[in-house]
Amino acid sequence: MKQIYAIGVGLIGGSLAIDIKKHNPDAIIHGISRKDTTLNTALELGLIDKKATLDDLENADLVIVSIPVDATVKLLPTILDKISDTGLVVDAGSTKEDICKVVENHPKRRNFLAMHPIAGTEHSGPTAAIEGLFKGKTNIVCEVEKTTFKLQEKALKLFTDIGMRIRYMNPKDHDRHIAYVSHLSHISSFMLGKTVIEKEKNERDIFDMAGSGFASTVRLAKSSPEMWTPIFEQNKTNVIETLEEYINNLTHFKELMAADDFAAIYDEMKSTNRIKNIIDSPT
Repeated sequence: MKQIYAIGVGLIGGSLAIDIKKHNPDAIIHGISRKDTTLNTALELGLIDKKATLDDLENADLVIVSIPVDATVKLLPTILDKISDTGLVVDAGSTKEDICKVVENHPKRRNFLAMHPIAGTEHSGPTAAIEGLFKGKTNIVCEVEKTTFKLQEKALKLFTDIGMRIRYMNPKDHDRHIAYVSHLSHISSFMLGKTVIEKEKNERDIFDMAGSGFASTVRLAKSSPEMWTPIFEQNKTNVIETLEEYINNLTHFKELMAADDFAAIYDEMKSTNRIKNIIDSPT
């Protein structure tokens, strides 16, 4: 795959471009964005080799779509309209059900591979792109059977070459699981940040007391609202379900404290400690 078009050259699109170029020096990376300033920055940083437009997609061997998920839903059918019969389109969105549904009856559905690389930081834009972001990370691929075998084979090799592990899942299960391990984490971080900021209005010293625990917990609150609001909207049902369970646990913790039942609180935390064995275990 030599002619590669990145629609969106921020953290994910830009990092993919860096790693793909590193492993495929002959590849030519074309950048597409609504903002010319974004493309200028991507050129200066060496993320892309050339600027392009949607009308150039007929020349693409591979199109990587890394834009907010609501924009992906709107634009994806048009992208598939424009590519050649041998071109492949992949998206990197954090939700999959709506994205897969919008192209389920498209004549070129076989030219599309739905994926979600589980990697990222709280930063956004071209300057956030980094080399090696995907090394050792899991890439969820949905409905792989709907993609032409020759194209899926090329894409999966490309992504395993840059260090990603591939896992297969249907879109519905993906969106349900990711609500727990990603979307809820972001909401928790945003709301913790909101709580502290509101308190800080009256207590100016509060941030002087914030340590590494606060910094790591609230890190995700620095993420882009432009990206995350559409994610929450598309995955609304699953996110509400996870929030209800989370709120129930918080309420239960509060009730234990009110009852001075610190033995039960200890047991709750001790039981939850086993998560370290799950997260830290080798895969």
